[in-house]
Amino acid sequence: MKPQGKIFDDLAQMAGGAMSIAGGLRQQIREEIASHFDNLAARLDLVPREDLDQALAMIAKLRETQSALEKRLDALESGKTKKK
Repeated sequence: MKPQGKIFDDLAQMAGGAMSIAGGLRQQIREEIASHFDNLAARLDLVPREDLDQALAMIAKLRETQSALEKRLDALESGKTKKK
């Protein structure tokens, strides 16, 4: 029979190997999930965040311009009605 210390050493070695395998498996699963999300994003034709931020900034600027033009138009229209 094996001495009791040797059995515990063997068990510890097996547990260490199992943890190593589990760590590698976890990394592989993460990579697979990331790959699936990348493929899904490509199929859905999603817009990158940077492009969305640029478009939102452009929209905000256009809204400001529109508001300013509306105020000018209101001022011009109110000036014409006073002259009549």
